[in-house]
Formats: sequence, C-alpha cells, structure tokens
Amino acid sequence: MTAQLEHVTVVFAGQSESWAKWIDHQIRAAGRRTTLVRWNPLRRPPTVQALGNLMSAPGRILLVIDDWYERLERSRFDAWAGVLRQTLPEYRDRIAAVSVTAQPMPDAVIALAPVELRGLRPEVARSRVLECAGVPAPGALIDLRRGPRFPDDPPEVWRRVPRRNRRFIGRTELLEQVYATLSAAGRDGATVALRGPGGFGKTQLAAEYVHRFAGEYDIVWWISAAQRVTARQQFAELAPEMGLTDAGDLAATIKAVRRELDDTARPWLLVLDGAGDPEPLRDLVPEGRGHVLVTTHRGEWAAHAETIEVPPFERRESVAFLRRRAARLTDDQAQRLAEAVEDMPLLLDQMAAWLDLNPTVSVNDYVRDIREGRPDRFGVMASGQYPKFEVAWAKLINSLREGSEPAWQLLNLLVCFSPDVVPVRLLQTARHGDLPPELAELISEPSSWNTALRKLSEITSMRIEYEQGPRRLDTQTVGTLRMHRLFHRYVRSVQAPDDAERYSAAARRVLVSADPRDSAQAGNWARYAEIIPHLEPSGALQSADDDVRDLVLNCVEYLRMRGEYHDGWWLSRLAVDNWRPKFGDTDRSVLVAVHQLANMLRRLGRYAEAEEVGRENLRRLSGAGQVRPIELIRAKDGLGGTLMALSRYTEARTLFEEAAASAAEELGGENVPRTLSIRSNLAVAVGLQGHYAESLVQHRRIFEARVELLGGKDAATLNSALRSAWMLRLLGRYREALAIQGHNSRVHSQVLDRNHSQTLHAEHNLALCARRDGDLQFAHVMMRGVREKLLRRRGALHPETLMVSCDYAMLLRQLERTAEARELAELTAAQYAAQLGEGHPYAIGARDNVATVMRDMGETRSALELSLRTVQEMEQAVGREHPWAIGCAKNGVAALAAAGETESAAALGRDAAERSARALGESHVLTISLRAGLALDLAELGEVEEAETLHRDAVTRLTTVLGPDHPQTHYILERHRPYWDFEPQPI
Repeated sequence: MTAQLEHVTVVFAGQSESWAKWIDHQIRAAGRRTTLVRWNPLRRPPTVQALGNLMSAPGRILLVIDDWYERLERSRFDAWAGVLRQTLPEYRDRIAAVSVTAQPMPDAVIALAPVELRGLRPEVARSRVLECAGVPAPGALIDLRRGPRFPDDPPEVWRRVPRRNRRFIGRTELLEQVYATLSAAGRDGATVALRGPGGFGKTQLAAEYVHRFAGEYDIVWWISAAQRVTARQQFAELAPEMGLTDAGDLAATIKAVRRELDDTARPWLLVLDGAGDPEPLRDLVPEGRGHVLVTTHRGEWAAHAETIEVPPFERRESVAFLRRRAARLTDDQAQRLAEAVEDMPLLLDQMAAWLDLNPTVSVNDYVRDIREGRPDRFGVMASGQYPKFEVAWAKLINSLREGSEPAWQLLNLLVCFSPDVVPVRLLQTARHGDLPPELAELISEPSSWNTALRKLSEITSMRIEYEQGPRRLDTQTVGTLRMHRLFHRYVRSVQAPDDAERYSAAARRVLVSADPRDSAQAGNWARYAEIIPHLEPSGALQSADDDVRDLVLNCVEYLRMRGEYHDGWWLSRLAVDNWRPKFGDTDRSVLVAVHQLANMLRRLGRYAEAEEVGRENLRRLSGAGQVRPIELIRAKDGLGGTLMALSRYTEARTLFEEAAASAAEELGGENVPRTLSIRSNLAVAVGLQGHYAESLVQHRRIFEARVELLGGKDAATLNSALRSAWMLRLLGRYREALAIQGHNSRVHSQVLDRNHSQTLHAEHNLALCARRDGDLQFAHVMMRGVREKLLRRRGALHPETLMVSCDYAMLLRQLERTAEARELAELTAAQYAAQLGEGHPYAIGARDNVATVMRDMGETRSALELSLRTVQEMEQAVGREHPWAIGCAKNGVAALAAAGETESAAALGRDAAERSARALGESHVLTISLRAGLALDLAELGEVEEAETLHRDAVTRLTTVLGPDHPQTHYILERHRPYWDFEPQPI
C-alpha cells in the first residue's frame, strides 16, 4: 500500500499538456513516481465504467482541470456531470484536482475542490501541487529554472501569435499528431505542414497548438507567410530578440537569424501561416533543433515537411461547435446545417454567427436556402464556384447592409487591402481627408471604431487583436485584423463598381499618407514591408496619381536597399507593364521603373534580360522627341553597367563616354556628383579592358574631385581611393598600393559598417595587396574573414563571394594547402560558368586557376590540355593583347614546360612577353616574369647566352620595381617557374 501511495497518476485533457508535464516534473523532483495519462472526455462514453477504469490506477490521482467541459454539448456535459457525482464519493480520498483555467467552473467540477494554479508564482504553485499530490515538501527545493518552464510564464520571445480562440473545439487527434510528429524529431528539429483547402481551419488549428504547447518553447514567432515581402521582414524582426543587429541587407539578416536558430539550445517554434509556394520561403525554414509549423493549401510542401492533411470537421465536432456558437440550434438542426455545408469550419462559424444575430429567422428555412445554393435570390449573381458559400455570404452581407451600415461601409474599405493582415493602424492614423466622409468620424473615435470592427468580427469570422491606441495611451483598440482570403475575394466580387473605385481610391490615399518617403532609413523598413502587400489589392499599380506612383517607386527602392532583388524585379516589372501603355516611354515614373527593373535583373545575375530591357529602353528614348537629357544619360549609364557584367567592355566604355560627355554638358560640368559617378563607371570599364594605367589616371582624377566636392570620408570618395589602389596593384606597384589601401580600409571601417559591401571590398583588396607584398599570413587571415562574412551575408553564389573565393583558392595554393585550393577553385569555376556562361572571361580565368593547381598535383597532361584550352578561350573572349589573355598564356608556357614540350613553351613565352611589353610595358611584373620564364626554357634548349641575358635583366628590373628583398625577386633569382593567377575584378 505504501508503494501505491508513493505513486501519483497525473490525468489531463490534451489541451493542458504543458501544465501536466510541469506538474509531473515537480512531483518526480520531490521523489515520487508518476504516470502521465491523457484522458479526453470528448472521446469516451459518459459511463461509470469509463471513469472507473481511470480510477483503477494505483496510488493518488491528480486531475488537471482545464476548460474541456466548455467543449461538450449540453447533453454530453450533463451525462458526465452525473457520472462524476455518482463516482466521486467512492474515490474521494484518492482524488485531488488542480485548476489551470480562468473560466468559471460548473458545480460538477467545483465538487472536486480544485486548487487554482494560474496567477501564482512558480514556487507557490509547486507547493500547492505537492500538497494536492500528498507529497511532503522536500528539504532542499529543486531549482525551478531546471526542467519544463512554468506554463503561466510566457515564452521569453512571443510575437504576433493570435489570441486563443475560446470557441475552438475538437481536432484533438490532429493536435496530438502535430505534437507527436514534432516531438519525435528530438534534437534534430522538424517541420510540419498543415495542408488543406481554404476555410478548413488550418490557422485556428496552428494557433491552438501554439497556445496549448507554449510551455514547451522559449521562442515562439508567428509569421504571416502569404506575402513573401511580409514574411521575410517579419522573420528578420526576430534578429534583435536573438541578440543580432539588422545588417541592412535583408537576406544577410535572415541568414544570421537562421544560423542563430540552428545553433541555439533554446527550444523554439516558428509558424509560417498561409504559406503558398514553398520555394520563395525556403530560406525562412531553419534546419536547427527547433520546430516549424506551416499552414498551407499547397501540396508542394510535402517535399519539405511532414504533411498532415486538415479535413473538415467531423460531424459531431460540427454539431458541438454550432450548438455552442448558436445556442438556439437543436441537435437535428445543427446536423442538417453541418451536412448542408459539408462540415466546413469557416462557413459553420459564419452561419452560426448569422443565426445567432438573427434570432427570429427560421433555421429550417435558412438550411433550405443553403441547400438550394441560389445566391441570385438574395441579390447576388452566382459565380458558379462556391454556390453554398455565396448564399451564406449573401445573407451575411445583406444583414450588414440593413442592420449595421457603418460595419458594411468599413468592410467595403477593408477589402481594398490585402486580407492577410489588414492595416488597421494605418487607417487609425490616416488623415480625415484621406477617408470616405462616412468613415472618417467612425475611424477617429475609438469606441465607434472598435464597435464596428467587433460587429464585423462577430458576423464574418474576422480575427481581431487588441493593442494600445495610437493617440490615447489609456485606450485599447483593435491593432490587427485578419480576413479569410475566400471571404475577401467574395466581397470584392460583389462590390458595386462605383463603390469599388471610391473605396480603393481611399485605400490608396491611406497608403500614400503612410509613406515615410525615405527608404534609406532603417527605421522606415518595417513600414514599407507593411505597405507592399496592399499595393495590388488597392489598385496602386493601375493608378494615374503621381503620389501613388511615387509610393510604388519608393517601395521598389526599399526592396533594392534591402537586397530583395527578386521582389524588386517583380514590383518594378508590374509597374512598367501597367504604366508604359498609359503614360508612354518618356514618362518620369516609367523611366525610373525601367531603370530599377534593369538594375534588379543585373543584381539577380540575369544579365541577358537586363541587357534586353536596357537596349529597348534606350531605343525607345532615342526615337522619342522631347526627352530630358538626364533620361538618356541614365539609360546609357545603366546599359553600360549591364554590358560590363556581360564582358562587353568596349561597348560599355563607349556608352559611358557618351553618358559622361552629356552629363558634363547638361548637369553642370565634369565634377558634379552625377557626372563623377558616370566617370567612375567609365574608369572601371577602361580597367576591365586591361588598360590599367589609363584607368588609374581616371580614378585618381575622380578621387581628387570628390575630395574637394564631398570630403575625404564620403563613401564615394573612399570608393575612388579603393579603385586607385586596385589599379596600382594590377600595375605591379605593390608597396604603393598597400600603403594607400591600408589607410583606405581603416577609414572604411570608421565611416561605414564593418559588414558594408564597400568595406569588404576594401579589406579584400588589402588582403590582395598584402599577398603581393609577401605577407601571406596577414593576407590569409584578412581574406578568410572577408569570405566568411560574405558567405554569411550573401551566400556562396553572390558575385562578391565568388570573386573573393576565386582569389582565396589561389592564396591557399600559395600556402601549399593544395587539396583545399583545388576543391575551391573547381567549385568557383563551375559556379561562374553556371551564372555567366562557359565563355565569360571570369569562367575561363577561374578554369585557368584550376589548371594551375592541377599542375601542382602532378596531373601534367590534364593540366596542359585545360591550360591550352583556356589560352584560346580567353583570347577569343577579350583579345590577344588583354592582360588576362597574356596571363593565361603565361600559365600555358608553364604547362608546356612541365609536359616536356620546351620548344613550344619557348615560342609561346616569347610571343606572350612581346604582347605584355606592348600592353603593359617592359617594367611591368607580368612582362618581367614572362621573360624570366623564357630564360628557363631557352636554357633548357641550350641557348645559354640569351637565357642568361634575359635572367639578369629580369632580376635587375624586379629589384628596381619591388626591391631586392621582395619574395618575388628571390623567386625569380632562384630560377623558379613563374605563374599567374586570374583575379576577377569588381564591377
């Protein structure tokens, strides 16, 4: 008997699992054995035997009382109450109860004398639990921070979770299936997708899961995932909660949050509500030990998650729900109503609400109307898609029109926004003049506003959340409203055309008023992310209003600033498609949208499409009359940038020269900011042509002008100094380049963020300068750090990451980490080829790097074949006189010599040295090293005198250029075989 008394059986219904686990932990920590029993009266017949089976458990029985009794229809509740009264006296000495509900308890439950646990401090609640379980308080109390968290304490991080729906009923097996699936994953984490058609209650099921099992998590984050822009912004807003800063680039912030979730030991739950296609959301699904819960109607999520199908209600659930929602319904009426709409939860909720608000209406007549599916009888044209929906919704809307005109008018306005999260805060802070007159006063007065929204919520099943009022701190007002997409679509379809236009215009005015008009400020980013989902439903993209079009362009610019190039492409394309036919090619807004569209395509690496957009825009502008000169300048500048990325350097240079000349003439001279920007692009194009000395001269002139105009610490000035140092390095003036770049990098770190793209460019060049100056360890630490930052912020495929990875691979080779170098060089070459095409100079040069490493690894014949192929490909891509073609030839010489083909090596080496002297000069490092390599081959062929002359001349020149102690001088002096690295250039 003593052993039995020491055992405690904790009995709970499914919705109180977090409490049950906490109670169980406290009892076990006090030294007693326990058994957890999930016992759901909804699933058992109300008989003495059913309760007797439960009471047969050994030892003491502790019942966890929640509000399960509210989920029983009246007859079933009465039956259980009778069983409890009949059984309780027999087991009274073994039964105790604790209450975890804030709801009033009926007499049958009060008879159990449950002890209240809610609203207490954890240590007080523990004492009560132990007392109820008959467990003496332990001498040494267990640290409450260990084990499950006290369920009454909210998770440390809790955001945007909808309020618990007190009318939620049933779905017990589904909830348990979700919990079991997520829990079974253990430390590996898991993703579950609740899939089903619209109106089946997926969101409500997810919300109930979150509230029911909140005690299991330290972090709970709810994301409205129907709109990609909104979902990504809301995911990034988790950063400060994880101790991270927003890096400005949204993708980088998302990566940082994902990495933190992957690494943290804190249990977390992420909900993606209303998700569509999984592909745009895949980077919002971490792979750590936490849980992801998705609600969706898309079957494609099966490839990314354990899918649980969400069916309609079971009939008994429908009946229980209807009778609870509309008390006047009999079991038979609820049965017939549920049958008429096939147990769809959304429609059941709306119909029950309507019947409850219309108590004199015959339920039988209402069921008949729904069954017949004739919406035309109620003033609505049938769509042929949802006849049963339409009848119910037609009655609902007629009730609003006739009985609550303010609520009907407000609904007309609300459906002109996106349904996922209606921007009620924007409406509350809107100017009176932006709103329809009949709604201006209603929205400004909190009591009227809240009354109208509550009315809508009651009759349409829209979910509302309260928050502090925007104007009065002592007022609670509706802060969030969610409308079902099916209902939203239906109301839009039945709006009168005049009403639709009038309310849409008001919605657009509200959005314009909410525009911060500064997308560069981080404090405005959340607002733009909030506005963007409403552009399409409000008709903003079709609007002729200049303020509305400026709003759209500001949203596009926000997306560019945040690095959201795919969404920026989508929005700018919609703007161009809608505006160009109406306003023409030369309209200011059209031109800005086209410019942004090409820019987004470039950022996405879709250079051929960007070129097509840019050429078409330039053609249209060139053929139009009365075009502002700045528009042609911008078009040529933009197209030039695209052509540089496509390696069409000569054509890009021509466009930049034309744009710079026009800008100097039209904008006030060569040294105004816009002209300097174009001149900088021109200098980059000249450098990409291989004319390093000419490019250096241009960059230095631009630098001097920017210092005078903008100051030495402006970002544009710093960029000119960086470009100048880059050209000095390519010219072989390593010490000079290192001195300038060292200072430039320090100032970048002071003026810009350490993770800013331009700062990383500066540190990358500093690493390259240090490497060329012989400081390999510093170069390695610096370049590795830059690459790690870019991998975290941009990902492996971003152009900036690829550029650094290409250089890092060859630095690893020089450090004799050959296997690592080979792997990274091959990966980079493949990625360049995939992005830019096999014939792009960057892809060819990266393959040439691979050939160099292959030669180091003894793969002589394969290295020779690849090297000679890249020689031909690079000459075809950029011309024989380009330094890249000459550099590939230099490696071809080394490959031929390694294969024993010395005569061919000497012939190619002599030709390459002559080309290098013409292109870069006799004293350039590339020319000198080619002559040194030629000396090695001539000596091998027996032409000793010429070989010695070339060798002495090479050593003398290198000593003059680099100094006698420079590692490269020693390298040549010791007669090692020279080689060349391909280095991609920033564009």
